[in-house]
Amino acid sequence: MTMMLNKDARDDLLERGYSRRQLAEITAIVGAGVAASALLPAAALAQQQAGRGIKGAVRIGANECWTGPFPSGVQAAAEAASFGNWYDPDNYRGDLIKTVAAVEGIPEAQVMPWPGSGGPLVSIVAAYCSPTKGLVTADPTFESAWRTADYMKAPIAKAPQAIGKGHDVKAMLAANPNAGLYYICTPNNPTGTITPLADIQWLLDNKPADSMLLVDEAYIHFSESPSAASLIGTRKDIIVMRTFSKLFGMAGVRLGLTFADPEVQKRIALFGPSAGGLAITAMHCGNAVYKEAALIKARRNEMIANRDETIAWLTRKGIEVQPGSQANMFMVDWKKPAKDMQAALLATPEKVQIGRNWAIWPTVSRVTVGSAADMAKFCAAVDKCYKA
Repeated sequence: MTMMLNKDARDDLLERGYSRRQLAEITAIVGAGVAASALLPAAALAQQQAGRGIKGAVRIGANECWTGPFPSGVQAAAEAASFGNWYDPDNYRGDLIKTVAAVEGIPEAQVMPWPGSGGPLVSIVAAYCSPTKGLVTADPTFESAWRTADYMKAPIAKAPQAIGKGHDVKAMLAANPNAGLYYICTPNNPTGTITPLADIQWLLDNKPADSMLLVDEAYIHFSESPSAASLIGTRKDIIVMRTFSKLFGMAGVRLGLTFADPEVQKRIALFGPSAGGLAITAMHCGNAVYKEAALIKARRNEMIANRDETIAWLTRKGIEVQPGSQANMFMVDWKKPAKDMQAALLATPEKVQIGRNWAIWPTVSRVTVGSAADMAKFCAAVDKCYKA
């Protein structure tokens, strides 16, 4: 199995303190052909399964968009499907990179497309963490980086995040002043809160020179906050990650992006899958939707209206909602075990599937913002089963 990683990658891992016996394990988590779920510990696998959609349910539990790609994207994907006999019939990959670079105002050489965002996140942890160079994150946050670092036996440090705030970057640095990778998710999953660009810049300027800063902007299009892509410039110690799975409604299409110096992109790819590639339907669809500025704004405004109306209803009912979300999710503190409320809402006639809780906040559920009809059913279900 180690042949799935080339010699440079294997030598790099050995230099970072891994044994030859461990190479096969690391290859498994970054290689193509191995189901990621087979590598997860039982608790993480249970969480992953809990996020899967339940047939017939109101699906507001996995931060999916309530609708699919913009019409231009659907049309582009259908057009690309008709050329499915070719690997890349008309430089779809190059067109996507050119479009993204133009929209973001960064050089094309800094843009790398991926089949989703989960793969590159695993690859980045594999590229920059080791038994001596750990991972630092906020808590709570998206756990994929935790799981990968744990699997690789890299130290993990978590800095608690204040309610309604972004990441405490000074606490993150203090948690491990010699980490290999610092991970910021902004807007954060599950809280939806923003880490200000000035704070990200502070961590970038004060962290160890040989460490990497990863800024995960999966939900950035739901917010009007500025992107950390503007901080890259000529730096080789920052990666910005994006996905089309959220506002663009392409979770099942599988398309993601990393923005970074070309040398950094090569290093990430060194620990990426050795087989497969991007579907031409995904690339052509992504190229079409990325420049739809007016439709992006309209979908963002629709989400905000649905979110604000739902939070206002919950507040009138005396249910505490954490403030500060700028994404398609919010955190509800039921003041009782969140797992019980999750089960109760699913058992109502409305059959509402909300998100789960994080260990740091056992009474708090993440709720995804769906359509106006979805959120009306959520409120009706809460009205039936919530007792203060």
